[in-house]
Amino acid sequence: MDFNNLQEQNLIREVSFSLSRYASWMKFLGIAAIIYGVMTAMSIIGIIVAWLPIWMGYLLVKAASKAKTATSYGDRYALEEAMQNIGNYFIINGIVLIILLLASLAVLAAIFMFGFNFDPETFESILS
Repeated sequence: MDFNNLQEQNLIREVSFSLSRYASWMKFLGIAAIIYGVMTAMSIIGIIVAWLPIWMGYLLVKAASKAKTATSYGDRYALEEAMQNIGNYFIINGIVLIILLLASLAVLAAIFMFGFNFDPETFESILS
């Protein structure tokens, strides 16, 4: 093993150490997300969206595993994969947040447009 390779492994260990310190939390949150996704899939509407928390949980569990590998062995590719998985997790989380914010704004706009003109008698006649 040459000096440059050893130096690179030590640098990777140092860089990935902070990430691997939080690997247990990443793994915990990943497993919790997977369990949440499985529980969500038990409803008819939940089947449509259950894949999302399962996928996000998988990304966190895999990132935690790769971070530990990078710290233990100084593996550059494991560190890159851990960072890629964490990046994908945040991108997906951001997209979901944007969609939820837009949906909330649409519901709020609908309430302002139609909610103030709501006639309870009309609603009661529809139900009976």
